[in-house]
Amino acid sequence: MRLAVTISALSALLTVSPAVAASCLQERAIYGDADGAYELHFEPVGSASAATSNHFKVKIAKTDLVLDGIVMQSDEPVRANGMIMNNCPEGDVTGDDIAACTVWQGVIYSVGADGKVASLPVEGLEAASQVLLPDFGPAIRNSSIWGKATVAPWDALTFKGCGQ
Repeated sequence: MRLAVTISALSALLTVSPAVAASCLQERAIYGDADGAYELHFEPVGSASAATSNHFKVKIAKTDLVLDGIVMQSDEPVRANGMIMNNCPEGDVTGDDIAACTVWQGVIYSVGADGKVASLPVEGLEAASQVLLPDFGPAIRNSSIWGKATVAPWDALTFKGCGQ
């Protein structure tokens, strides 16, 4: 009986999430991992002429870490290439400087309510039901933040809500 109630509750949550995501734009979407240790908070880019298509912050539970994330769209084939960085220097920096502060980089995929995998939506479009950051967990374990962060995240993060 208890298992049936748990499965029923989980099914209800999965059914509700896509509808909630549908009423939120990508630049306001908040996603969380299965363990509740990581949250991605998308935010407006702030400029139509920016080279980036999305910005987000990564908050890690039980730490004071807040990582910066950016997404840049590539051409042929169109992909949402993301980077998550920790305390990168600003201004005139070298590739080595950026590499030293990069925690994760790769393609960010969206997963729709129908299970279809696609590129991450840009600003102004409906938020994805889930985002997929391949090898996010292993990248955290092999980064400079490991130790402060003690839980490696899942690669799939599910829509939790819509920010202001």
